[in-house]
Amino acid sequence: MLIAICTSLLLACNSGSDTTGKELYPTIGTDKSKGPLSETEKESYRQELLPMYQSMLIKTGFSGGILVAKNGEIIFEDYQGFYNRSTRQPVDSQSSFHLASISKTFTATAILHLYEQGKINLNDPVETYIPGFPYSGITLMTLLNHRSGLPKYEYFMNETITKVVRVKNKKGKWVNKKTYYKDPNRFKGLATNRDVLDFMIRYKIKAVYPPNQRYQYCNTNYALLAMVIEKVTGKRYPEYLKDSLFTPLGMKNSYVFSMQDTASYVPSYNYNYAPFPLESMDAVYGDKNVYSTVRDLLKWNEALQNGSFVSVSTLENLAYQPYSQETRGQKNYGLGWHLYFPPTEPPIIYHNGWWHGNNTVFKRLITDHAVVIILGNRFNRNIWAAGKMSSVFTGGADTTQLEQ
Repeated sequence: MLIAICTSLLLACNSGSDTTGKELYPTIGTDKSKGPLSETEKESYRQELLPMYQSMLIKTGFSGGILVAKNGEIIFEDYQGFYNRSTRQPVDSQSSFHLASISKTFTATAILHLYEQGKINLNDPVETYIPGFPYSGITLMTLLNHRSGLPKYEYFMNETITKVVRVKNKKGKWVNKKTYYKDPNRFKGLATNRDVLDFMIRYKIKAVYPPNQRYQYCNTNYALLAMVIEKVTGKRYPEYLKDSLFTPLGMKNSYVFSMQDTASYVPSYNYNYAPFPLESMDAVYGDKNVYSTVRDLLKWNEALQNGSFVSVSTLENLAYQPYSQETRGQKNYGLGWHLYFPPTEPPIIYHNGWWHGNNTVFKRLITDHAVVIILGNRFNRNIWAAGKMSSVFTGGADTTQLEQ
């Protein structure tokens, strides 16, 4: 497939009122194939996938669900382990897993949906939608592309403070050593998105960088974007995603975990099967806390592929474009998506995730109309590596190391 190169076209959307001020990257283009797969093709893919699945996941104690699809058709699917170890409930096709940072794909696309409806302008300052926001020069766009310069709430609100001090080791050599202590000003209890904002205001938390100076992946950005969605729609973020996205798309086992769900919390597990209890940041959503299944994520992928929630042109010209060119490399970030631009292959649009014992993969080969979805509830680094199973569609070994 030929990739069109646009070297000087500046994007102007929403009647010219909302420009990104950047050049377009190679566009995604049309799918290589949308036709149905033959049983022979499906079986050929399965035979390639099975040994990789066995070596990467089964032999490493995988607990979760996996689905690999092409042209909207499932060609490989499996479930392993327990969803709830205390009740011995097995993982199955209806097991909803914490997506961790894959949740950002929903938040960003919901913002773009409101943008297409003319309800927001991406270049508006955040305080337009969140009165009292204590930072200047930060726009919705710089929240979306992680160029806001804001600090990470999971660090500045945590009760445990980490400092590096210089000490002498047993040989009398000066070395760096981490020390941990309790800060009485840190947040206690279960925090909400509003608590994050109030904490920033009360303690005058300093920005890490000036706005739009550089890329820094930051969960605070997406917690704030969830608040923007609530302000604009008049609905709580969980309610808005359910009514506007999950229900229309038929994602029956998807929801947003919030404070009202804490009583029914099912833990994820560390590699040694130790359950993770609820912690202070576990009710903050937008950056995380979307729960879903591998089959529901396939529906999400298809909605993105065919433009049924946000137009394909908006996704290609906004969401899938790189915004951080200050460092060289093949990796970048769009609006809610990690981007990987191989030298001779079409771009890969993806997002992985990690929260407590949950680690997840959502790897999309758009020009091949293929996707690899892996959701785990027992921490296993091999889940991220298993995203390389997408190599069955490209015809070559995958040597990429994609962000966790």
